[in-house]
Amino acid sequence: MGDLVDVGDSGTRTRTLGRSPALWPLLARGAVFSPFKRPRAGVTAPRTRLTLPGVRVDLGRLAAYERACGFGVGADELPPTYPHVLGFPAAMRLMSARTFPLPLLGLVHTSIGITRHRALTATGEYELTVCVDALVPHRRGTEAVVVTEMRAAGELVWESRSTYLARHAVGRPPEDGGAAGQATAAEPEPLPVLAEWHLAQDVGRRYGAASGDRNPIHLHPLTARMFGFPRTVAHGMWTVARCLAERGTPQAARVRAEFKAPVLLPGTVSYGAGSSRFELRGADGGRLHLTGEVLPLT
Repeated sequence: MGDLVDVGDSGTRTRTLGRSPALWPLLARGAVFSPFKRPRAGVTAPRTRLTLPGVRVDLGRLAAYERACGFGVGADELPPTYPHVLGFPAAMRLMSARTFPLPLLGLVHTSIGITRHRALTATGEYELTVCVDALVPHRRGTEAVVVTEMRAAGELVWESRSTYLARHAVGRPPEDGGAAGQATAAEPEPLPVLAEWHLAQDVGRRYGAASGDRNPIHLHPLTARMFGFPRTVAHGMWTVARCLAERGTPQAARVRAEFKAPVLLPGTVSYGAGSSRFELRGADGGRLHLTGEVLPLT
């Protein structure tokens, strides 16, 4: 069945998908269009919203995801990061489109904010909605803000805001005084180290198989080197999920994570946590890879 399209009063085009898009063709499409896109300040986001109704979780893939990230397997509850996996193909469809002004190749996932309004059953039925909410100036280029929402019987149960950075030359810093225009904040003091993880080279392949995100930089050293990395790189969302599996998350919670530097595979990282905060650093408190915070939703 083809997509159904509705144009609302605001001019936003809502496209209802019959099924979740396949990721590999979208990666290929993005690779084809990327060389012809010249990111620059002042571009605007296409006013398109994708909706995917009747979403049910493949329990086998969920179990593989839980094992890859360190969550318990078999409970009738989705990990707090799993709806991102469900919505990612729709986000890729938007960002790989000809009308999306930023090149897909080279986009860097810089942050994610998640609000889980309540625990989500693994056996439930959901509706996903994904849109590019805005393109905002950043001191290193332009960031796309991608919003994903998940509903159960019309109730908003989970939502996220991810930022993806396209690097390009910029003129004067933004004048709004926001974080995008500021110099990099001073690095926080290391949190108490609670665990040290020795990561095998196949972490990216196992997470990619479970999540469907088979970006070449995560799969093999040779393909990672083609994109400028010395070794295979762990998925940023794997690092968030692994930290949340370690610390636990309230049923209703807000999660915020910022990706500071790639985690190379194989490698060793230190997991630190204190109060509401968590982080990943290189071994012995070295390079900061990830910072995050978990707060109960009140």
